[in-house]
Amino acid sequence: MKRSTDRIRTTHVGSLPRPLALIKMVMAKDREEPVDEAAYEQELARAVDEVVRQQVEARLDVVNDGEFSKRGFNTYVNERLGGTHPTGNRRPSSWGRSREYAEFPEFYGIQRPETPNDAARSSEDRPKVSRHNMEMAVTEPLTYQGHPQLERDFANLRRAAEAAGADEVFVPAISCCDIFPNQVNEYYKDDDEFLFAIADVMREEYQAIVNAGFLIQVDDPNLVTYYMKEPGASIEDCRKWAERQVEAINHSIRGIPRDRIRYHTCYSIDVGPRDYDMELRHMLDIILKVKAGAFSFE
Repeated sequence: MKRSTDRIRTTHVGSLPRPLALIKMVMAKDREEPVDEAAYEQELARAVDEVVRQQVEARLDVVNDGEFSKRGFNTYVNERLGGTHPTGNRRPSSWGRSREYAEFPEFYGIQRPETPNDAARSSEDRPKVSRHNMEMAVTEPLTYQGHPQLERDFANLRRAAEAAGADEVFVPAISCCDIFPNQVNEYYKDDDEFLFAIADVMREEYQAIVNAGFLIQVDDPNLVTYYMKEPGASIEDCRKWAERQVEAINHSIRGIPRDRIRYHTCYSIDVGPRDYDMELRHMLDIILKVKAGAFSFE
């Protein structure tokens, strides 16, 4: 990880706007419509070339691929974790029971509850839920099976970075703590064992990124948004919870040099009044216990 005493080095959070052609292909995949895989791979490579070039031209020092190959920053692991199976249900929104939703129902609107008639509709009549948006259940030991996707992403990013003359390159990857609430545990004996099992599996992705010569950015919005999403939790409850999350994160990055790791947390992208964000002063000391060489947060 390069440092400077002459000026502030520049970078960004990770996800950048996808080109329309790539979005259309990804949406078609989500709808399980036929997509020419060769054309998709070609468009993905072209888009990565372009977004890396634009970052370098904008004078960013540390660039990435815009996460163009990922359908979502946290749900992309649905394709990379073994031992999971789709439940058939749509993944529930973690914001639906937040302090903000309870305080401002007129802003967010009220979703009509499913009626008995809805539940009785045939599977053909009910809206299809893509694997990307589906709730996943862990029913056997977790494994990592995302190496082919990683190798493709590394090749695209390395080629684009070399062509554009990028100074330094990072690859974002989701934190084990943000995977945990989006999976239904039907195998591990308790939440703690489940969390650390995820940490062990994701370490494969983190280590692969560093071994490929890139910086790893561990993305963990849940650490500071947990307070908003858990209306019954006090500040002290959240701090106690966060301490254990940081232990799991450090377990997942063990053995990786600190100067190859960036850690990112944020208040997420729920667009609303935002009256209940936890103040950074309540969490910063815990954030800084992550064994990373750089930190990114609001």
